[in-house]
Amino acid sequence: MRIRGIPVKVHPSWFLILTLFTWTAQGQISRAAGVPLAAWSSWGLGLITALLLFLSVLLHELGHSFVAQHEGVKVRSITLFLMGGVARVERECSTPMAALRVAAAGPLVSLFLAIALLTSVRSASDFSPLLANLVGQLGVLNLVLGLFNLLPGLPLDGGLILKALVWHWTGSQSKGVQVASATGKGLSLFAIVIGIWISLRGGGLGGLWLVMLGWFGLASSRSESQMLAFQKALAQLRVSDASTRRFRVLEDDQTLKRLSQLRLSKSEEHPSLPEWVLICSSGRWIGYVTDKPLKELPVQQWDRQVIGDFVQPLSNLPSIGEKAPLWKAVEELEKSKDGRLLVFNLAGLPSGTLDRVDLGEAVLKRLGITLPPSFIEAARNQNIYPLGMSLPNVVESMVSSGLVKKRD
Repeated sequence: MRIRGIPVKVHPSWFLILTLFTWTAQGQISRAAGVPLAAWSSWGLGLITALLLFLSVLLHELGHSFVAQHEGVKVRSITLFLMGGVARVERECSTPMAALRVAAAGPLVSLFLAIALLTSVRSASDFSPLLANLVGQLGVLNLVLGLFNLLPGLPLDGGLILKALVWHWTGSQSKGVQVASATGKGLSLFAIVIGIWISLRGGGLGGLWLVMLGWFGLASSRSESQMLAFQKALAQLRVSDASTRRFRVLEDDQTLKRLSQLRLSKSEEHPSLPEWVLICSSGRWIGYVTDKPLKELPVQQWDRQVIGDFVQPLSNLPSIGEKAPLWKAVEELEKSKDGRLLVFNLAGLPSGTLDRVDLGEAVLKRLGITLPPSFIEAARNQNIYPLGMSLPNVVESMVSSGLVKKRD
């Protein structure tokens, strides 16, 4: 469904946790009732409790989402899953205080619900002990949800608040990520150790849940660190660090037959993007030629027609300077129709080409990662970033947060 234009989704893992919460809640309800309850009653009330808990989680995420929309940030979706809920936004807030307001909104919603529900227990008991138990349970769960999320470590809301505060105090978003990621790793490792200890002492589900939360936290902290590493590489590397020479050169007085021979004799390494053919005349770059004449003219004319009659200006090709930062190249690649750029040197002459695979390889090498040739070949065949890296989203985050400026 959609709430104020925000798609709300349910991950398949949500049904597992819904079942576990229903089972736990029905056992607690049976004990709290003090009298034997029919199985359908206890399980039905357990299911209602679990659904209301996840409604609270949804309200928590809507708190983040509505404030994000107020700050001008588009919310792509809210997803309920095994670990609770997550709101995906199009980009980060452009200021630390805006980021802080978005991060704090969710826990504030949970704490407000906790106060409202816990103060309603006495009134609910006048109607039914079971209703009072339900309201009290939900109040406590919302209190735990709100306070737990305020722990100062990523990916929790408290970690996002800490990141925003450090960003505000130091003027560096990167330092905010580093501090919040470090505390997040510490909290995650602590949760794993405590979870294992509880499990060894017969704590059962509670210990296992802490271990799962710890692993999830470590993965999220790793993701934030990777994002920071990508941003640093894209800001520091230049186009010349990534470009290759994927074009061929012909003279303008050569015939179309020569162009045809070049195409037939060349074993294309990049079938989805045939190499550009650039044209020279007496040592001067004058343009490029496509395969269109070969398709439109009969073969009998290929010996008589020269390439120079079909030259198009180089300015028609998407291009970039070799000294431009890589983050700028990502922007230009996404604007390009076929996902590649012609690279010009400082003298304004063609010096190479750049596609998504070239760029992705350069970033990964800066991070000390070398991919097997099969991975590179698969990415080239699809003209995508290696390993499905979301570099356009990384650049969008860099621009929106002020790490780089468009005019650069």
